[in-house]
Amino acid sequence: MISKKIIALLFVSALAMPYASAQKNKSKQNEKAIEAFDIERVRVTSPTILRVQRLAMDYIMGLDADRLAAPYLREAGLTPKAEPYPNWESTGLDGHIGGHYLSALSYMYAATGDKRFKERLDYMVGELQRAQAATPEGFLYGIPGGNNLWTQVGLGNIDAGAFSLNGKWVPLYNIHKTMAGLRDAATLGKNNKAKDVLIKMCRWFSDLVSKLPDEKVQLMLQSEHGGINEVYADLYKMTGQRRYLQFARRMTHNAILTPLLDHEDKLTGMHANTQIPKVLGIMRIGQEDKDAQFISAADYFWQNVVGKRSVTIGGHSVTEHFNPTNNFVSMIESEQGIESCNTYNMLRLTKMLFLSNPDVAYADFYERAMLNHILSTINTVQGGFVYFTPMRPGHYRVYSQPQTSMWCCVGSGIENHSRYGEMIYAHKADDVLYVNTFLRSTLDWKSNKVQVEQTGDFPWTEKSEIIVRSNSKKPKTWTLKIRRPAWTDQMTVTVGGEVTLATASSDGYFTIDREWTGTDTVSLSYPMHMQAFDLPDKSGYYSFVYGPMVLAADMGTADQIGLYADDSRGGHIAAGPKMSLIDAPTIILSDDSDTPLKHVSRSDDGKEWLLSGLRPEKYGQIKLVPFVSLSEHRYSVYFRTLSRSRYDKEQEELARAEAERIALEKRTTDKVTCGEQQPETDHQYKQTSSSQGFDVDGRHWRETKGWFSYTLKTTDARHIAITYRQSPNRQGRILCDDNEVGTLLMGKDELRTVELEIPQNSGEIVVRFEPQGGDRSPRIYEVRTVR
Repeated sequence: MISKKIIALLFVSALAMPYASAQKNKSKQNEKAIEAFDIERVRVTSPTILRVQRLAMDYIMGLDADRLAAPYLREAGLTPKAEPYPNWESTGLDGHIGGHYLSALSYMYAATGDKRFKERLDYMVGELQRAQAATPEGFLYGIPGGNNLWTQVGLGNIDAGAFSLNGKWVPLYNIHKTMAGLRDAATLGKNNKAKDVLIKMCRWFSDLVSKLPDEKVQLMLQSEHGGINEVYADLYKMTGQRRYLQFARRMTHNAILTPLLDHEDKLTGMHANTQIPKVLGIMRIGQEDKDAQFISAADYFWQNVVGKRSVTIGGHSVTEHFNPTNNFVSMIESEQGIESCNTYNMLRLTKMLFLSNPDVAYADFYERAMLNHILSTINTVQGGFVYFTPMRPGHYRVYSQPQTSMWCCVGSGIENHSRYGEMIYAHKADDVLYVNTFLRSTLDWKSNKVQVEQTGDFPWTEKSEIIVRSNSKKPKTWTLKIRRPAWTDQMTVTVGGEVTLATASSDGYFTIDREWTGTDTVSLSYPMHMQAFDLPDKSGYYSFVYGPMVLAADMGTADQIGLYADDSRGGHIAAGPKMSLIDAPTIILSDDSDTPLKHVSRSDDGKEWLLSGLRPEKYGQIKLVPFVSLSEHRYSVYFRTLSRSRYDKEQEELARAEAERIALEKRTTDKVTCGEQQPETDHQYKQTSSSQGFDVDGRHWRETKGWFSYTLKTTDARHIAITYRQSPNRQGRILCDDNEVGTLLMGKDELRTVELEIPQNSGEIVVRFEPQGGDRSPRIYEVRTVR
């Protein structure tokens, strides 16, 4: 068998380089702080980006502002002009897309100058202002029955779960989306009304919470709350009123902050996108309050997620949660792979960190995740956005539809494709210009009287030009810094056709200090080469990357059931048939000197990459193409790599596991994974005094001192199957529709599955768990109804 030590030496993790590099320059962050350009100063002209941007523009304009505003008007006691949208917008998270919509309109207007988006934005803000004006308190939300909820919160009556607050589905997360949308409407959309509405809304909420003791606030913050602390830090910058920054600190969740301050990794098993927005707030507080500890905490989080938890396309998480850093089995097996919202927020955090400390590693990650994950989350055939991008070989993605799909990743999705210009350029006063990526684009550096244009067709070509046009009457001296990407080792920069630079500075940038006048041309050559990267757990699953682009195998279009999502609760999950892992293409290494990279070759005409030496033999050679080109297709990004002797043995092990999985799935009518947000929400989770957690392997559970219940479908089912951890001192009752049907017995500490007969089958059943003879129930991991 090939030595894993040799492989580890040959192929470092795809994202470990940023982890190491960004550690070098963490000191003196305030001295190095730079600025992003206002987004309206940058125009992306890349044909690839313009194509997806047009699809996103059509999607955004296809949404009905009156339907999105309906929940806000309803909760303010006004009559909506239209029915609200279905799906998440009518099942408890009413209004959350409205906040994202404000951001999407604002960003698209700033990025394109298209007045249609400004007009739609102004109308939407006007409707929200009308709703807010109807409430003497100044609140603004679409949460059903929110008035009673906030009254109880104000009184200190708080019952918080990870994904609920006083029985409502993540209401703090919901109002954060509205706050963030109003912030973007005020700053990017140039809507003065939005600022007034935002201030009133933020005052309402801070006044509501101000009377609560700290322990009540921290209890409340156990419920997913987005990045409320970030918005208040931004509001401090907008108004100069320090009370908003103080409130931002108060709305920071200590359960995530404290380990990060101590540089401790407590992330495994946590709901990933619950944590990232909290860290965005921690970073913004650090920036505004010049708090180096907060910035260091945010940076540690970034290093951990990017260096230890991310796959080659830049995303992370399985079933929305952080998997163990030393076990990516679930990443390969699950159809619920990396979540788009996570990468959306990681890119926002990356930009913040870069502006505090312009390390090339942040730009490397930003480019990788933007070009491979974000760019792939829009359907380039007909539009629509992706929730989960599975890394399971041979699986596929589901695409949203404008009138049926109202998921969180639609909210971030309608924002994503106006933001490609955010990190292309940055500057330090009028002294330094950073060029971080080579997308065809233009920059109006107005304060310096300079226009910059990038040509070429990056990332599809290996050469481009930066044309600098100086409009000042006198020559100006300033510094141009051009990133040397981690994916090239032979880059050259030629200035004015005369001076050629072949070595970057110690900060990872080619540095050109000169006097600029008239028109100057800087020519770039960045030869690309193929690299192979293992999963972070070094388990022998490899992905291939050419230059900045992750490659994948096209696995066809068969059986993509639910390719276009309906309005069902699980419509965002690619629930069609899974290709057996036994049949997944596997690279066979001949000896210890063989490597995955040796199995990749270029076709004779140089237009294709071919992967060979595969089992099963039916594959012969497989073409590798850019992952972003595979809309509406099954695909394989990662390939198992084994020695010849190990292959047959692992195939037998996979066959046994696959047979067991298939048999169980065939018997299953419905199932819920305990302690995970979407499965529980989808099954009408209810509780008193219940808590959730996860084992060291990342497996989730729920236990209770009171009770908790789920509603499951029972079509054709005769039994319920419950997986729980047997305990020597815990026992539990199981009730179906209030009838006791069984007991979870005490015993040796181990996982067990018990099957109980369903007393009667009416199409669905409420399964309830309670302690029996003790202070809490056993830990429950999974509940199924089975045939």
